Amino acid sequence: MVQKLLDSSLPLFILGPCGIESEELVFTTAKFVDTLRKKYEGRAVFVFKSSFLKDNRTSEGSWSGPGIEEGLRILEEAGNSFQLPLITDIHVAAHAAPVAEICDMLQIPAFLCRQTSLLEAAGQTGIPVNVKKGQFMAPENMKGAVDKLIASGCPSTFLTERGSFFGYGDLVVDMRSLTVMKGLCDGVIMDLTHSLQKPGAAGKFTGGDRTFALQMARAAAAWGIKGMFIEAHPKPEEALSDSAVMLDFCEAEAVLEAALNHWEGSS
Repeated sequence: MVQKLLDSSLPLFILGPCGIESEELVFTTAKFVDTLRKKYEGRAVFVFKSSFLKDNRTSEGSWSGPGIEEGLRILEEAGNSFQLPLITDIHVAAHAAPVAEICDMLQIPAFLCRQTSLLEAAGQTGIPVNVKKGQFMAPENMKGAVDKLIASGCPSTFLTERGSFFGYGDLVVDMRSLTVMKGLCDGVIMDLTHSLQKPGAAGKFTGGDRTFALQMARAAAAWGIKGMFIEAHPKPEEALSDSAVMLDFCEAEAVLEAALNHWEGSS
């Protein structure tokens, strides 16, 4: 099902909370994504995302998620309840096969985008894979990740821009990378929320500034990409991960609407 959706000319939106904090949170947010899907039917494609493991944490003792077994159970139930395609991160090669049994797409975290064994295991599952560009990577160097996936049998490859390190504790987005990576894969995704992070800037956790999300969405849509990644949460300020950059439901829909208007206005 998801391959047909990805082959569509419609914009792709990957939405959901950063991490699986609870079953209630996942179902609440999945219901919101399902509402968006129905409201924007024929205008966009939606995939639900949340992570069972947040392994890249700023400090020892930070919340990291429910783990693969419980996390996949919750994702599967939410996906089935709302008939939503699913994507989640994998962190080691052993995650690939069990996650592929539940999810329609796999995602490779930015800091692991060069891990050959992880990319090969993901490609061998035979489902689409989205790789986040490392904050330390030049966009043209992401060709290596795509080549590893294709050599392993991956049917569709996507690359996600999530900003590049700018000095200490900040990220910037070079929009030229969207064009460069577009020539390397089947579609480029703009990660609106993670690109607004300020890594480690809040001491024991990552900071950021969500107020730029709307402008970033408009700019990326006008530039020309396949889709957008938007972290959404009913109460972002209470989130256990990415509380500084996640959007509440009203903000997420406003960003989505603005992006769609730019996409449709340029088509």
